[in-house]
Amino acid sequence: MTATSDRPVLPALDRAEGASQWRPRPDGGRVHRYLAAALVLGLTLALGFVAGRLGATPAPVRSATPGPAAHADHGPAGLQVSHDGWTLVLDTPALTAGRPGELVFRITDAAGAPVTRFQLNHERLMHLVLVGRDLTGYRHVHPEMAADGTWRAPVTPEAPGPLRAIADFWPQGAARQVTLGVDVPVPGRYAPRPAAEPQETILVDGYTVTLDGGLRPGESNQVLVWLGRDGRPVDDLQPHLGAYGHLVALRHGDLAYLHVHPAAASRPESVVAFGVTVPSAGTYRLFFEFRHRDVVHVAAFTVTA
Repeated sequence: MTATSDRPVLPALDRAEGASQWRPRPDGGRVHRYLAAALVLGLTLALGFVAGRLGATPAPVRSATPGPAAHADHGPAGLQVSHDGWTLVLDTPALTAGRPGELVFRITDAAGAPVTRFQLNHERLMHLVLVGRDLTGYRHVHPEMAADGTWRAPVTPEAPGPLRAIADFWPQGAARQVTLGVDVPVPGRYAPRPAAEPQETILVDGYTVTLDGGLRPGESNQVLVWLGRDGRPVDDLQPHLGAYGHLVALRHGDLAYLHVHPAAASRPESVVAFGVTVPSAGTYRLFFEFRHRDVVHVAAFTVTA
């Protein structure tokens, strides 16, 4: 498939008995593609995938772990510094490109008091995504909180220009998690890089990562990520923050944020399935995080909806 295709093609597994090579096979037929998805994801997810391709209403995709549904259920997040009485207060006035620094911030409530009680949200109290306004330099970190509610995270900006900090957390007693965003100044001559071209398959740290599935605004889109290494499928993924992978989507232009977890049928195999709903047409950068051999890797794709 191409990332901008209206009807992306699902690559079949070229994995014959005793074969030493594995790759997504572009010439597989429709039946073989669906059979491959069924074998990996289970009958329920496969039927939802088929229904989606035929224009029927796709089956609902559940989160891989108990807790809130994906952010797509309540629209894009991370666009506001204050929402529903919660505010992200930045205590770092600026950072310097190429120099180690520290991002310091607090979350305050409607009365302006620092929040010090949070509940676990996918195994962490705070998820912090750092990325340049041109969607380069992506990092997903988990800062530490002091007793007074101050959070600190080490960061070294790659280049001058606004650095977007997106905090994803769940205050104790809140109905759901909250996502707030703020720009951190990084002084200097800002030369934004052009948007990366859509690619179906990329190489990351020795892994072959293939993204299969397009995005239609306002619809639940089935997106599959295929993983291979040294010509073989990666069948022994490790849990990463309670799931076999994570997908962060950021919209070009305003950096609207979606954080999606794998479908419940996903297993530690060479394909990970996501249900993604984007709110509008546009270009999105998808960051797929996965853990293998005790190392977390990130593969980034550009997709146009």
